[in-house]
Amino acid sequence: MGTPSITPLNSGTPGILRRTSAPAPGIVHLGLGNFHRAHQAVYTDSAIEAHGGDWGIIGVSNRSSAIADALRAQDMLYTVVEISPEGSAFSVPRVHSEAFTAAGNPERLRAAIGAAQTRIVSLTVTESGYTYSPATGSLNLNDPAVQHDLLVSGSPRTPIGQIVRGLQQRARTHGEPVTILSCDNLADNGHHTRRLVREFASRLPGKEAAETLDWIDARVTFPSSMVDRIVPATTEHYRRLVAGSCGYSDRIPVPAEPFTMWIVEDDFIAGRPAWEAGGAVFSDEVAGYEQLKVRLLNGTHSLIAYLGALSGAATIPDSVAHPFIEQAARSVLRGEYLPSVSVPADVDVDAYEEQLFSRWRNTALGHRSSQVGSDGSVKLRQRIPVPALQMLDAGRMPHLLALTTAAYLTCVAPLAGFDAGKHAAAMDDPARALLAGLAARSSSGRELAERVLAKHHLLGEELAARADFIERTGELIDTLHAHGPLAAVAEAESSADLLHASPFATSKGTP
Repeated sequence: MGTPSITPLNSGTPGILRRTSAPAPGIVHLGLGNFHRAHQAVYTDSAIEAHGGDWGIIGVSNRSSAIADALRAQDMLYTVVEISPEGSAFSVPRVHSEAFTAAGNPERLRAAIGAAQTRIVSLTVTESGYTYSPATGSLNLNDPAVQHDLLVSGSPRTPIGQIVRGLQQRARTHGEPVTILSCDNLADNGHHTRRLVREFASRLPGKEAAETLDWIDARVTFPSSMVDRIVPATTEHYRRLVAGSCGYSDRIPVPAEPFTMWIVEDDFIAGRPAWEAGGAVFSDEVAGYEQLKVRLLNGTHSLIAYLGALSGAATIPDSVAHPFIEQAARSVLRGEYLPSVSVPADVDVDAYEEQLFSRWRNTALGHRSSQVGSDGSVKLRQRIPVPALQMLDAGRMPHLLALTTAAYLTCVAPLAGFDAGKHAAAMDDPARALLAGLAARSSSGRELAERVLAKHHLLGEELAARADFIERTGELIDTLHAHGPLAAVAEAESSADLLHASPFATSKGTP
């Protein structure tokens, strides 16, 4: 017998729709990937369900048309699959009103950002999408795409260029205010985005620059936000799961953990959806929540991914199942990241730590170590320098932060003759070619660390001047290459001034 065909997901699929039609657009979102569709879109769907409003989302991917094409084929619908060991839950948000690519439709994007009904322009374009220099934090004026966007107004290629050209359209036409909302893992992401937008505008010719800057300062706000949800890549497994459980085919289901958090600064000059209906928290302590996320969660997550990949672990649950990796993660979280964080008043750090490890152990989710470890050249610049410099200034060596840096370099730029393994090889990184070239010219970990950190300022200018941290990173690279991750963790742990009773104990320490 043949397998019966399954009807594709569409607006006629029975029993899935919460509303008869999609809302009119009020948001333009840059970055149509899985995270946006499992996070901001879900909150927006809940807000509209509870309180209504014209807050439909125009979703814009930069170059790939795969998701936009699939959304249009499915009447702008897709399935969110919440994955836990206890089982799966399925939901279908109906919040996207349009979807297209920026590369193929530059005028359409400028018109969408420039439209009076657009009151929020939001972004999930990853850290690398902001085209800034990790060494300085400023707009990377040497980037060919940035140079193009400054010279060619009609077809901007970068999100920052796209936003500025859309804002100029607003200023020239109706002048209605708008909010730019970063939903990416950047420290102080609202102010960071504002600075990059203003830097771009300031580089426009003559009077154009002054007029654009004046309008931005008067009519645009840039609230900060902290976003948190583990969202793996879509695979055939999830497509089969949706087909078998829901009875329809979905080309683009989004897997996600049950946990979700969104902390937002309430600074929306043109209004906003009632995101609190979906659980968003509006707070004046966004910076503290950002620090918790970027350092305790993301920073620790990076170390788990790099050590896991070097140990042959395909997923984060597989990685943290190694006792020595869990201990290294607890050590860096408690002893080196936590002292640099301004913990919000309502956060219990003990409970937060245990919640993190519970999420990382979610074997049903299977978040890949290669996915978490990707883009480290941009991510680590957000996570390591502040706590590392704080410890160094206090006369203490951040051994586990040095190990994070060493493990990252061992994954993406191993020295000649060393095989970092298939999971490390699968990590995407915009600096991989550059770093591999530096590794090819280096005869030791110390030489590689000197080239990468001191000369190329991978972790910024201040750490580039800290010879002791660079030397420690190099030593740990050599240990990783010669003896493996278990030995490197033991070496870092034995040297660290941490309050853990045993290098491989699994109990919590205290700061």
